[in-house]
Amino acid sequence: GSEMCIRDRVRTLPDVDESYPDTLVGAEIPEYIAREKADAYRTMMQPGELLITADTIVWMDGKVLGKPEGREGAIEMLRALSGKFTASSEVLFDVLSEDEILYYVDRYRPMDKAGAYGVQEWIGYIGVKSISGSFYNIMGLPIQKLYGELKKL
Repeated sequence: GSEMCIRDRVRTLPDVDESYPDTLVGAEIPEYIAREKADAYRTMMQPGELLITADTIVWMDGKVLGKPEGREGAIEMLRALSGKFTASSEVLFDVLSEDEILYYVDRYRPMDKAGAYGVQEWIGYIGVKSISGSFYNIMGLPIQKLYGELKKL
């Protein structure tokens, strides 16, 4: 098989509005935000360039766990996830002790992460019992799915 070789450049556009209509549910939310990001970049694109945007949410019990507000918000989110799961790629959390939650929040500062956790960090090693679906999707970009779409081009 041939290896896929792509020249890529990561560009960050500051201050893309990540709010969304409150009528959206589940997967509609990250799809909407990814489209908003794409619209913001469109003017910067050069001929022959392909733009890939992505967004991640944690959806639990019919609502979004977004980026937590401060240390207390992160602690609350991890307490809510403890012993539960999130869907699409399904993540089953083991029961997290209060000490484990406090250690993770204070050491890793997950305030920039949906659901207040990074599956590839310490919390994932000790707290995630099982994953059904794409690990990379949980990290933020479903690479295998993306590769399949790129091959079609």
